[in-house]
Amino acid sequence: MIKVTSLPARLKRCCIGAGFILVAGLAQAHGDVTPQAVDTSSLPKVGTEWLAKNPYSGNKEAIRIGDSAFNQNCARCHGLGAISGGIAPDLRYLPKGSEGDEIFLQRIRHGSTRDGRVYMPPFEGILSQEAMWTIRAWLETVYEE
Repeated sequence: MIKVTSLPARLKRCCIGAGFILVAGLAQAHGDVTPQAVDTSSLPKVGTEWLAKNPYSGNKEAIRIGDSAFNQNCARCHGLGAISGGIAPDLRYLPKGSEGDEIFLQRIRHGSTRDGRVYMPPFEGILSQEAMWTIRAWLETVYEE
């Protein structure tokens, strides 16, 4: 015979357990969020001072590297092909030229935080300036008008 008073407690424990399993599954589904290294050794070095303009704009090798770097480090939030699924901004609409370079570099270096919540982590110190500019060079190839 089941006591009426024990049913809600059992149900509560069952729901909590199911909730933990669901959250753990979602965390695993997000994939590896460790930033991936970007090999830019085939490109000219840009120095230690941060540039205001993309030195690799139109550079085919930089675009190739940037495509891979984006897919490894940015696509999980910004979407494959920079087509966002709603988690983060669709980067195909960044302004072209120096205005877009400035916005891109500010965000990738310093990240984005609102109300104490991290929306995008800062990548300065994780990705080199060369790696960041290769991503920007690739993004220039996927613009939407």
